[in-house]
Amino acid sequence: MTSDPAPGPTPYATRATIAADLAALGVRPGDVLLVHSALSAFDPVVGGAPAVVLALADAVGPTGTVTVPTQSWQLCDPAYLGVEPADRWELVRANLPPYDPEWTPSAAMGAVAEALRTAPGARRSGHPHRSFAALGPHAGRITARHELADPLGDGSPLAELYRLDARVLLLGVGHDKSTALHLAEARSRPVAERRTVTERGAIAERRANGAPLLVDGRRRWVAFDEPAVSDHDFAAVGAAFEHRSGAARAGRVGGARAVLLPLRPLVDFAADWFRAHRG
Repeated sequence: MTSDPAPGPTPYATRATIAADLAALGVRPGDVLLVHSALSAFDPVVGGAPAVVLALADAVGPTGTVTVPTQSWQLCDPAYLGVEPADRWELVRANLPPYDPEWTPSAAMGAVAEALRTAPGARRSGHPHRSFAALGPHAGRITARHELADPLGDGSPLAELYRLDARVLLLGVGHDKSTALHLAEARSRPVAERRTVTERGAIAERRANGAPLLVDGRRRWVAFDEPAVSDHDFAAVGAAFEHRSGAARAGRVGGARAVLLPLRPLVDFAADWFRAHRG
């Protein structure tokens, strides 16, 4: 009686193999990328998240730029988050550390995004909740403008990525994580009519928020409002774009499922899709 063969060694990904996988997927020198990733979806990576960042930089070369979302929801108004009892809101508002693009950590954006945020030469936008970080020659341009009241629309780095004809790269995540679709959401209706359907079916236009900011060198709590957003149908619109456009390229990068697609056609398609499907 023969025994089952012993399992082979666990595959490992390296900076070089990830860069090669990215090139095979279609990433080219000079590309501007908006990357969303989950390191847990990769094979074990020698060097972890920093090796992935280095591989991304290798793939786009010295003339390319890599951008990631580096949101910091921990600095939102506690009333917006709804996780603290109301009698503690003022205590939280008075004591949250102020947003610092160089120091404030990102939250729930993944290890690769955090590694890029802290990489030498990276630049980060100024929004205390919805920031993006970029590495490469276009980093300053991408992160220069980020309006408090328009964090994912035409006052955000997403609009600059659109103008730069960037590409979206999904590494181990789906379209439900694609922040580019928020730009389409913002453009799908005139500002005065922007609405989104919440999970409970209620209609909301704008929501009050706030953050601790440094104003003239002093910490202040700054209140503002922003458009309500929803990602409940992002997976559907992403799948529809892939099916109808034929512009997406799928493959494996470091063992993770990867999708590469053009940001500008995606946003234009999704804006029309939202107008047709969001009531």
